[in-house]
Amino acid sequence: MTALGILKQHFGYDSFRNGQAELISHILQGQDVFGIMPTGAGKSICYQVPALMMNGMTIVISPLISLMQNQVSALQANGIPAVCLNSMLDETAYKSILSRIYRGEIKILYTAPERLVTPSFQRIARELPVSMITVDEAHCVSQWGQDFRPSYLNILPFVELLPRRPVLSVFTATATPEVAQDVRKLLDLHEPFCLTTGFNRENLYFSVRQPRDKLQALLEFVKSRQGKAGIIYCISRRLVEQVTEELHRAGIPAVRYHAGLTDSERRQNQEDFIYDRVRLIVATNAFGMGIDKSDVSFVIHYNMPKNLESYYQEAGRAGRDGSPAECILFYDSGDIRINQFLIENSGDNPQIDDKTREKLRRKEKQRLTIMQNYCTGAFCLRYYLLNYFGDTSPKYCGNCSFCRTHSEQKDITQESQKIISCIYHLHERNLHFGASELTAVLRGKVLKTHPEIAELSTYGIMREVSEKACLEMITYLISIGLLSVKEQNILYLNRKAGLFLKEQQKLSMPVKKALSTAETASGTSQLSGTDEKLFQLLVQCRNTVAKKEHLPPYVVFTDMTLRDMCRKQPVSDMAFLSVSGVGRVKLEKYGDAFMTVIRNYRT
Repeated sequence: MTALGILKQHFGYDSFRNGQAELISHILQGQDVFGIMPTGAGKSICYQVPALMMNGMTIVISPLISLMQNQVSALQANGIPAVCLNSMLDETAYKSILSRIYRGEIKILYTAPERLVTPSFQRIARELPVSMITVDEAHCVSQWGQDFRPSYLNILPFVELLPRRPVLSVFTATATPEVAQDVRKLLDLHEPFCLTTGFNRENLYFSVRQPRDKLQALLEFVKSRQGKAGIIYCISRRLVEQVTEELHRAGIPAVRYHAGLTDSERRQNQEDFIYDRVRLIVATNAFGMGIDKSDVSFVIHYNMPKNLESYYQEAGRAGRDGSPAECILFYDSGDIRINQFLIENSGDNPQIDDKTREKLRRKEKQRLTIMQNYCTGAFCLRYYLLNYFGDTSPKYCGNCSFCRTHSEQKDITQESQKIISCIYHLHERNLHFGASELTAVLRGKVLKTHPEIAELSTYGIMREVSEKACLEMITYLISIGLLSVKEQNILYLNRKAGLFLKEQQKLSMPVKKALSTAETASGTSQLSGTDEKLFQLLVQCRNTVAKKEHLPPYVVFTDMTLRDMCRKQPVSDMAFLSVSGVGRVKLEKYGDAFMTVIRNYRT
């Protein structure tokens, strides 16, 4: 069967998404691949389809048990022989899985990187034909990434133990060019086919808000999205407890998730959220990569994360099924101090030396500044995000809080010239400052450590500009590449700044208006009244089937598939197969139940 045939039969899709066909083709030709694709772009299809077409078994290395279990449940629901070896299995279940593996019944085996060093697992890999090894969340292998996990360094030695080197397929959603280069080197990819499909998620609406009362703003937002599935990220366990308690006090059902809870409560709360027994979860970033729930309508960051990589990965858990979804960040300056404290007091990794440890901390501080600029700058949020990851984007997206509320372009040519000139004159005196110190100089505030600055010709040259406006302009100049930021968040001039002055270029900056609390995502699709009724009937049917099958509802069918059913209203097998997300296996399992609902609705 062809790759397209497998896609339709097992996954129910008529065509591949951007990049999937190319990656699959190179895997089937025996070539290593490295795919950088945003959350929700269909990375798993890229290795699951060829895994079914290759002789032997595919081993998928994944960081979390919950992530592996979700993937295996979805594959089994699609009629694909997949299993997961993890520490949660009892002896009977473990032996049963081993027996199926040795009988050659399993095509896809999920495991954690820690298991690669165990003699029993190494024996399995040496004795059985392994056609491919897939590394999921591959950025974890790089110490320069935001989620470095030393256990990922077990992967290359494990590959080198095998009697025959299998194809390596490597995937991640968040990797800067620096991290991507590190991944290729550390996994020793052999002339890999590398593909970045782009980081843009058009269905996601990005917003940064600075409410006077975060809790009140949160309650108003959640009440306006009643019935929608959402994740609220908090920076500490204490805040998770506080926010959850306030939601309960307001009559809003929610569960909590953080590392201070018992394993059983964390597992139960996560299952309640995934199985739709509760629609809202409040969590620290401990609630992470294991979440594959496709119908999350909004992700709220109650505090600013410490870097853009973490933010984009966490925010990207919204709208995985392609539906419009909201990514809201509540910001205040106190978040900076908390993150600085976390960076300075982060747990030390015994596998790195003091020099490297200090270099990593400096890198984290740089990332924090970039994250702060995202929250405080006057520019398109999507442009800033994509530009950071090396992707191209227009400076106006139309689907973020800035683009939807900015009122006009403000000419900042003179102000920009003053800022650049001030940096130049400071550098002449061998003085190098960050944005806050530079703002003080521009506004005529004497720095106690450098009183001689008052003699500069550019000292106080922007006294009439407020501190906030001055910082916004500096942040904007950084975002468009006129200023560079290096270690210790120091500002430097570059070639582009020199050309700006020499050629007397004009420059405008978009100016934003204040946001209203009731702001909603643009383009949020609403079904017509009639279709909404059918949609709710199909949701009820899905919940009944999911409960009977002991599956999360989205594993049965996603919201996008149910909406396609509403549009097509199929009542025959052939028509049901035309629905996006319906394959032969799911037709046979669930077709009668859903078509009965549609027939009854139409009569």
